[in-house]
Amino acid sequence: DGHSQLSAYERKRLKNITENAKFFAALKLHKVSARLNQIANKKQLHGTKRSKPKKVEDETAPRRSMRLLRVEPLGIPAAEMPAQPALGEYPQVPAGPVPMVPEDQVEDSKWTEALLSTWMRISELKADDADRCTPDIERYQENLSSMVLSEENIRKVVKSRVCSMAIHPSESTILVAAGDKWGHIGLWNVSCGSEEGAHLFIPHNLEVSCMHFSPCNPAHLLSLSTDTLRCGDVTRAVFDEICRSEENFSSFDFLEDNASTAIVGHWNGMVAVVDRRTPGMSSELSADIGFKKTRTVHVHPMNKQYFLAAGLVNVCVFDVRYLKPQGNKPVSSLTGHTKSVASAYFSPVTGSRVVTVCADDKLRVYDTTSMSTTITVLSSIRHNSNTGRWLTRFRAIWDPKQEHCFVVGSMAQPRQINVFQDTGKLLHAFLNLDCLSSVCSINVVHPSQNILVGGNSSGRLHVF
Repeated sequence: DGHSQLSAYERKRLKNITENAKFFAALKLHKVSARLNQIANKKQLHGTKRSKPKKVEDETAPRRSMRLLRVEPLGIPAAEMPAQPALGEYPQVPAGPVPMVPEDQVEDSKWTEALLSTWMRISELKADDADRCTPDIERYQENLSSMVLSEENIRKVVKSRVCSMAIHPSESTILVAAGDKWGHIGLWNVSCGSEEGAHLFIPHNLEVSCMHFSPCNPAHLLSLSTDTLRCGDVTRAVFDEICRSEENFSSFDFLEDNASTAIVGHWNGMVAVVDRRTPGMSSELSADIGFKKTRTVHVHPMNKQYFLAAGLVNVCVFDVRYLKPQGNKPVSSLTGHTKSVASAYFSPVTGSRVVTVCADDKLRVYDTTSMSTTITVLSSIRHNSNTGRWLTRFRAIWDPKQEHCFVVGSMAQPRQINVFQDTGKLLHAFLNLDCLSSVCSINVVHPSQNILVGGNSSGRLHVF
């Protein structure tokens, strides 16, 4: 045996190892292992080998939907169909004059003709302001309390949220214009009292941020959108183009009573002077006033050389006579704002007050009797201005009939429109639990009558 010195257990173990070795040798597993290694190495090499590219002419073009490519099938003539705007979009308004034809009018409409005829007729009448005077506060409050809202004086005039409004100065007929987010202008003859009193026009492509009836000729309605300033002339039934620019317009105001020149604010912080009497669509002067944004501009009612500009946290008075392309310095600065300013306007008669709306939830009134370098706050009013992204930001506007009182929208419940005195006192809240259930961000007051119009974010107007 040669292993006599081993124990019985060790001899048995050695025997088992020898038999197992003979068994596995008979299976020839080493050849199988080598074959498996050869196959594995071959697959690995094949996986890393770069395949030969196919010739372009041999490839079959991938199939694509002819509907998505807007191509008609071969052999079938394409029907000439007008291009339909995508959901939420509208056809682009071309540059130049635009006919004053309502959006939904296919042929001549007697109702539209009646509206435009009314606008033309009331524009020829001159308001008699010989006996007009500013009422005292007590009488003014009585007038406010007598103003009511009824269901027949509520109408959806534009399709989207109201961004600007203007009211015709006529003392016989209530004619209101509203501009919305998508470039629509709605005209509503409130005095008509019928469903056919409102019509929609599309003179712009984007948001109509500012509108004014001409102070010398109310047959003209000037409207400002992002890229163009237009004049709706009812005597010619056309929306003329006054100025066009690649810069985004934000607001405008007239520099003269004859409305021939205007100061225009830009969203990039610039301001421009526009003269309607000169040919061409460009401005006369573009000036950098040092703002990052210019939201609103407003001209002093008496000293027309001064205009007020409101930006992010900047509110300043400038002299238009000294504007130049660069390096402009303000005449006065209205300090105290800690967040972005939505609007700033002079008081209507003397311009001795300025009211601002700020995102820090404060309404501020300034005494601008003298244009000192720095003007401090006269009164500060706590007011929730957190309108969010779906509501137009509040703008506090002065009542043209009362030098020391202004109107502003409110987030309070029940929904209301507030009237404040420049001292900060709340004089009146316009509300109606049955008829007013939304926030009226944009408001306009008639220059001589006890009429207030509030516009909400669904395009609906409310007339008190």
